[in-house]
Amino acid sequence: MNLPEIAWDERGLTPVIIVDDRTNAVLTLAYANREALERTLATQSTWLYSRSRNELWNKGATSGHTQHVTAIAVDCDADALVYRVIPHGPACHTGAQSCFERSVRLDTADAGGAKFAGAMGELAATIAQRKIDAPEGSYTAKLFAGGVDRIGKKIGEEATEVVIAAKNDDRSELVWETSDLLYHTLVLLAERGISLDEVGAELSRRAQPTA
Repeated sequence: MNLPEIAWDERGLTPVIIVDDRTNAVLTLAYANREALERTLATQSTWLYSRSRNELWNKGATSGHTQHVTAIAVDCDADALVYRVIPHGPACHTGAQSCFERSVRLDTADAGGAKFAGAMGELAATIAQRKIDAPEGSYTAKLFAGGVDRIGKKIGEEATEVVIAAKNDDRSELVWETSDLLYHTLVLLAERGISLDEVGAELSRRAQPTA
């Protein structure tokens, strides 16, 4: 990969924003020097530079929560980088999926929609991780083991439950059953390697006014 010359700061560093390539969630803000960037390019594994320890570090070397780097972007001034990664475990040292778990909403007008989108992204990321790790006792892992047939059967069952809940005029039951249907649909998408971005692009197309 040929990158433009980086405008390193006085310490020879540049900020790195690490983004989940599957969900577009921002995972971490860190720093890299030239050697860290070169190692990242050579290994497709996240290498960074610790300002507190004054040393290079490879994400996941001790925790096992590695990151596969799929792309690197450079901003217009060449003084910041974005690593797009597929994380194999939590990104934050606290055990959270992202270092940006805490947030304050300033615009509450679309808080519900944003909350739904955020929850879908988090759930999709968790499902994708279950597919990779296949932890013993995981219901999601069992669905993946059963393949499309097992997942599809559950989707059919859950769709029926959604209709029944709607006909019963039971609000809480309808919310519950719809959540089950969405969850199993996300599992099916992950089984077939389809991202939420692909579905989102199709929904955006349908939202456009017809000619």
